[in-house]
Amino acid sequence: MQRLRASSLLRRLSGQRQPPPDSRLPGIAGLRPGQLRPERRIRARRRKRWLRALLIAVCLPALPLLPLRWIDPPVTSYMLQSVAPLAERRWVRLDDMGPHWPLAAVASEDQRFPAHWGFDWLAIQTVLTAPGQARRGASSISQQTVKNLFLWPGGWSRKLIEAWLTGWMELLWPKSRILEVYLNIAEFGPGVYGVWAGSRHHYGLAPGALSRDQVGRLIALLPNPRRLTADSPAVIERSRWIAQQMHALGPAHLQGIAPPRKP
Repeated sequence: MQRLRASSLLRRLSGQRQPPPDSRLPGIAGLRPGQLRPERRIRARRRKRWLRALLIAVCLPALPLLPLRWIDPPVTSYMLQSVAPLAERRWVRLDDMGPHWPLAAVASEDQRFPAHWGFDWLAIQTVLTAPGQARRGASSISQQTVKNLFLWPGGWSRKLIEAWLTGWMELLWPKSRILEVYLNIAEFGPGVYGVWAGSRHHYGLAPGALSRDQVGRLIALLPNPRRLTADSPAVIERSRWIAQQMHALGPAHLQGIAPPRKP
C-alpha cells in the first residue's frame, strides 16, 4: 500500500499523467459520459413500459365512447343480459320525443344534470351521511347511461369502472347526446327498452303523442321497471311528484341542453 502511494506521488511530482481507467472494468469507471448503469437502464425501461401501459389504460374508454357520440348503439349490455325477449326498438331523436320526456327524466332522476360533470356530489354526500336512504338518488343520468350501455347491476368493482367511464363520457359527449342515449336505452318493462318501445308497449302511441302525465308514469317506472306497472298506485303517486318537479324546474332548466324542436 505504501509503495503504491509512493509511486502515485512520484508520478504527480514528475508531471506524469495517471493511466486512463480500463473501459473494460465494470462500474462507473467503464461508462461513457451520459451513459447509465445497466441496472438503471433496466429500471428506466420498466418505468417507460408502465407509463405507456397506464396511458393506454386511461385513454382506452375513448375508443368505444367517441364513435357513439354520433353512432346510435344497436344493443346494450343490459339488453344482452335480459331474460325477457326484446321488444321492437326504434331510435328517437331528442327533438322528436316531444317536450315532456327530457324534462321528466331530469326532474325525476337527476335535477342537477345540466350543471354537474357526471357526478352529483351533493346526492352522493347525502347517501353517505344517511345510509338508510335509497341509493338510486346518488346515481346521475350520465352514470346510469354508462351502466346500461356497458356494465352490469351491483358490485363495487362495477361502480369504479362506471365512474371511470362516466368521466370520459362527459368529456366526449354533449349533454344532449347523453340524455338522448339514456332515454333510448332505459328499460320501461321486461325487455322493453327506449322511449319508442315504452310508449308503444304501455299506451300504443308514439313518444311525441304522450301527455305529460303519461310520460311521468313511464319515467316513474325507472327505479324498478321489471316489477312496477304504469297503473300501480306507487307509480301514479310518483308521477304526481314528477309533474310537480317539472313545473317547478320549468323548460328553461334544460336551456342549452335539449336541441331545438324541428319546425
